[in-house]
Amino acid sequence: METSSITGKLYVVATPIGHPKDITLRGLEILKKVDAVICEEYRQGSRLLHQLGVENDLVTLNEHNEAQEAPNILIRLAHGETMAIISDAGTPVFADPGQHLLELLYQAGIPVSPIPGPASLMAALSLCDFSIDRFVFAGFPPRKSQHREGFMAKYKSETVPVILMDTPYRLTKLLEEVQSVFGKHQDILLACDLTLRKEAIFRGCIGDILPKVSGQKREFILILNLNKQKRVS
Repeated sequence: METSSITGKLYVVATPIGHPKDITLRGLEILKKVDAVICEEYRQGSRLLHQLGVENDLVTLNEHNEAQEAPNILIRLAHGETMAIISDAGTPVFADPGQHLLELLYQAGIPVSPIPGPASLMAALSLCDFSIDRFVFAGFPPRKSQHREGFMAKYKSETVPVILMDTPYRLTKLLEEVQSVFGKHQDILLACDLTLRKEAIFRGCIGDILPKVSGQKREFILILNLNKQKRVS
């Protein structure tokens, strides 16, 4: 697709992971000046913009409609509009929808610019008291229970930290599975509800931490400290 000289631009804008005051000055400026803001869910996006004092049009783009909506966004940008893409929290596209849209924009020669800011991954890594010179981002385990422990077992031979994420209601399930695979003495850092009032950082053996959060539903990032993994189970 050929674009005209008035081609617009897409800004990838990081938004707060919890506390609304963590938005950057530049991020706030971009959200106010673009022609529209692309969000995952309309309700979440509207709530966030309201918290930030931003009035703008919203376009939803998520796993259910990205294939259909991305070409429409491409057309708007090709005709000179500017847009910003945000996620429900943190840095967009990373473990969120948007990659197909970026693929189309690069193919069409439409500029894409990052507006860096809050990211739960970097926030959690900044809390580590062990080496993070190298690490493995394992991300989200498979949804189906029969595949999850096998997925984690692939990382037992690692000698660098391994990072796992999952939905809030699977916190207990994930910790139980990690304990089953790596043993109750596995050293971990569990960062829950970062930047929120109920923020809690747990550090130590998974066998000691699991009872403290069992049954809770919390946003979290789990870091396995395989630098000094204890094999006793």
